[in-house]
Amino acid sequence: MYSFLICAAVLITSYFIYGKFIERIVGVDENNETPAKRLGDGVDYIPLPKYKNFLVHFLNIAGLGPIFGAIQGALFGPAAFLWIVLGTIFIGSVHDFFSGFMSLRNDGLTMPNIISKYLGNTIQKFTAIIIIITGILVAATFATGAADLIANLTNTPVLIWTIIIFIYFLIATLFPIDKIIGRVYPIFGALFLIMAILMTGALLLNPSYTIPEFTTQGLYLTDKTIFPYLFVTIACGAISGFHASQSPIVARCMENEKDARPVFFGAMVLEGLTALCWAAIAMAFFHGQPQLAVLYGSTPSVAVNQMATTLLGPIGLILAVIGVVICPITTGDTSLRSSRITLADELHFNQEKLSSRLKLALPLFIVSFALTFVDFALIWRYFAWAQLIIATCVLFSATVYLIQNKEHYIITLLPAVACSLITFGYILQASEGLRLPSMTANIIAIIATAIITILFLKKFKK
Repeated sequence: MYSFLICAAVLITSYFIYGKFIERIVGVDENNETPAKRLGDGVDYIPLPKYKNFLVHFLNIAGLGPIFGAIQGALFGPAAFLWIVLGTIFIGSVHDFFSGFMSLRNDGLTMPNIISKYLGNTIQKFTAIIIIITGILVAATFATGAADLIANLTNTPVLIWTIIIFIYFLIATLFPIDKIIGRVYPIFGALFLIMAILMTGALLLNPSYTIPEFTTQGLYLTDKTIFPYLFVTIACGAISGFHASQSPIVARCMENEKDARPVFFGAMVLEGLTALCWAAIAMAFFHGQPQLAVLYGSTPSVAVNQMATTLLGPIGLILAVIGVVICPITTGDTSLRSSRITLADELHFNQEKLSSRLKLALPLFIVSFALTFVDFALIWRYFAWAQLIIATCVLFSATVYLIQNKEHYIITLLPAVACSLITFGYILQASEGLRLPSMTANIIAIIATAIITILFLKKFKK
């Protein structure tokens, strides 16, 4: 338990110390006019209060990521605690802050355009394709999972619920952001946080469960090596490029630049805390039991339901429904919204008219809905890896931004190097990659990362 509490305290402290340090480096200026006020269009550019932006962004970037990823990451034992803490502070929070702040300083542009400004057009097209495809995949996967669970609870055909969810997706994506997302999502974001708090509290107060310490033996329940598998398994709880696709949604709604640290850095710290809680819950709840081992590579919604109902009873069942049904749905529609605005930015397509938004959104929805009938589990395995590529591009872009402004670029360069190393290491040895021996794969990953870093510095340090 002490290891968990120390990690939680370090995460919280990082917001006030490291977050403030980064805020000072970029020179946040509360007198700068934000895109929401300068470019207000009544659809995507609408000023929202800080607390709404914070909760909306937290819900957008969290979803099921810090739950499912953390539960699967529990297989690696307390080492997961260290990755969540260090990854959140020095990689995830830095990535999220700069993806949001650079968008805020560049008229709320989506990440491909930000990347184009700092790294060039070739990478821009590549990341745009990944972000758009990812949005479609996320919506299809999360809609299917939510529809399956609701169908089981209501004894209704899955197809009916899938259609209902996609109708909601379309409405929420097309409507101005303050009509549905700005009103309802802060509530769901708060409930999502309350769920983690209640679950952790129930665990700590129950003498039947013990959160393991770093010295606990026998909890490493997978044959996967910590590097690179742990770093990809727990993605959204430490670092995920998916967050960069969500940042412009909120950057277009901020009233003041000084809100950047609480909204972007703060939301990522809170997601790290959420992942830390769920990893601890899974380790304590399944400690010494083989059930935890079967969760790796699967969708652990059953485990969420079991833990919630055991620890909290009927209230836990309600919270499990919120966590496994509502959160995926809310993440699904904002994923499609990010795909729409990304495509609009790429095509320079004005989105003020409903008919214009419908022209871009409808094809995205048709493709996403069609994918609900396809088993693309293999494709989905590449999701976390693809997000690392986006995160790497964003962090290198942020490094160029800091170099141009003659600031401490090392705070973004080192995370970019770390993400590059993980990206290469994973695809070279994973079963869905090249399947090289781990030693060979790691050596190649180090060499490739070193070459990219040297070439990058040679080009952009001039």
